[in-house]
Amino acid sequence: MDLIDTLSPPLPALERPWAHRLRASETFWEIARGIGGGPFHVIHPATFSENLGGMVAALAAERVEGTVYYGKKANKAAAWLRECVRPGTGVDVASVPELVHALGNGLRGEAIGVTGAAKPDGLLWLALRHRCLIAVDAADELERVARMAAELGETAQVLLRVRPPSAPESRFGFAPDALKAAVRQCAEPVVLRGFSFHLDGYDPVPRAELAARLIELCQDARALGHPASKISVGGGIAVSYVDADDWARFESGRHDGWFHAGRNPARTYPYHQSPTGAAMVTAILRHEIAGKPLADQLRAAGIELLLEPGRALVDGAGFSVFPVLGCKAAEGHLITTVAGLSMSLSEQWKGSEFLPDPLLVRREATDGTHVRTVVGGSSCMEYDVLTWRAVELPARPRTGDLLVYPNTAGYQMDKNESGFHQLPLPPKVVLDGDHWHVDTDYPIQEIR
Repeated sequence: MDLIDTLSPPLPALERPWAHRLRASETFWEIARGIGGGPFHVIHPATFSENLGGMVAALAAERVEGTVYYGKKANKAAAWLRECVRPGTGVDVASVPELVHALGNGLRGEAIGVTGAAKPDGLLWLALRHRCLIAVDAADELERVARMAAELGETAQVLLRVRPPSAPESRFGFAPDALKAAVRQCAEPVVLRGFSFHLDGYDPVPRAELAARLIELCQDARALGHPASKISVGGGIAVSYVDADDWARFESGRHDGWFHAGRNPARTYPYHQSPTGAAMVTAILRHEIAGKPLADQLRAAGIELLLEPGRALVDGAGFSVFPVLGCKAAEGHLITTVAGLSMSLSEQWKGSEFLPDPLLVRREATDGTHVRTVVGGSSCMEYDVLTWRAVELPARPRTGDLLVYPNTAGYQMDKNESGFHQLPLPPKVVLDGDHWHVDTDYPIQEIR
């Protein structure tokens, strides 16, 4: 199907005020000139800080001890890391470069959680040297941790990752019998600090109920002499990109005719959800298990709650900009080509679609002649498409215009970015008040 027979309803993104202000300012065009005509991302650490503070406050409001670890895989920028040095916060990593990056931006090892399956020896060595909290995924990994800690003369601080009962086929975590054996296996120099899990989906209820089970595991481990006092419920804190009514309208009518070549994705992120962010953390803590809120059970047992959100911390904290290269007619719509690749909008590379509407930005007012277009990248590949869905814009895009994709900081900007065609990766521009600079891997200013 090449003919787009109808226009899908709009899906305007929910955005924070800073993004609107920037796009209406001369600073926005100054950034575009400074970058030199290529695509770029804008990130806003103050919004990240606000999101992070909201989750820390949600724990405090329920009088629950805990730590919010930023799931670093959501976005590689260094600017976020410098917001994670406050009390009650940290960073979750799963590779040597991620761990080095966190350390180089001021994180102490004790504030870094190390996750992932079958960790390489180099990652375990560095984590042990810096006394990071290591989430152990399997018996052979536990043996390697113990052996390496003994060789280094270090004490290994570990969580044991539990395989969720709802996902017995998962490749992650200990099955019940293996978990019991692993608890018995923990002995000097391995200190069992608690248990962790990760769940698919964004429902607070199963997280709360499995967390209650982990409280019981901590109590059982304590009876065996282990100082188990921490549980991690992982990430999966929900985000809403669009309004509830807009999402319901879109989902109720969605069909192949809205998409170029009929490329209607079978599965997408749920772009509207509730509760989200800090409110979801509160919902987890207030959920009652056997008539008692999880928060009460955590306090009564003396258990710290660890969270590992990624997307939810960078929610509203960034957008992506692609300069328009050209526009031509297709059957029933236009095809706009932009500088850059769809790898910089990573949802497309999962056979999915980033659905919030892109925005056309130009210096002068548009003529009010609305058009519908799909958006392609500048590579020679037919499938290099940023937006398969025909979206409505207030004017025909032309060379020199900018297309902005809102709220892309979570998993979109750099999950799959590639130097295909030897194109440079789009830089991340950090907005700090009225000033901006390109994100750098390590602090560039003198710290006083």
